[in-house]
Amino acid sequence: MEINLIVIRTENPKELSEFYEKLGISFEYHRHGKGFFHYSAKLGDLVFEIYPFLKGQSEADKSLRLGFGVGNLDMLIESLRTENTEIVSNPKQSEFGYFAIIKDLDGRKVELKEVE
Repeated sequence: MEINLIVIRTENPKELSEFYEKLGISFEYHRHGKGFFHYSAKLGDLVFEIYPFLKGQSEADKSLRLGFGVGNLDMLIESLRTENTEIVSNPKQSEFGYFAIIKDLDGRKVELKEVE
């Protein structure tokens, strides 16, 4: 078994997709049939999508934690810092690799792990 789809919801899909684009993710804006317009990115075999809130939804799920492999973590963190991104944990080495934790625009924690 493997995971092949992650969908997050937000009040501001365009702004959130722009945030994730700073991490190196490229999105397409589209919809399926008569469904909602949304942002979609293919990351290997995984589809990562950003949808608007459901009817009646007023808050994003801040308990969800995402993780992405990135190149040159130190440079990326410095770039995000200049854009006032909340850095929860500066880059550090652990038994799981070199990583940092930031928050996206909705307050979700996002782990960035350096990969080659």
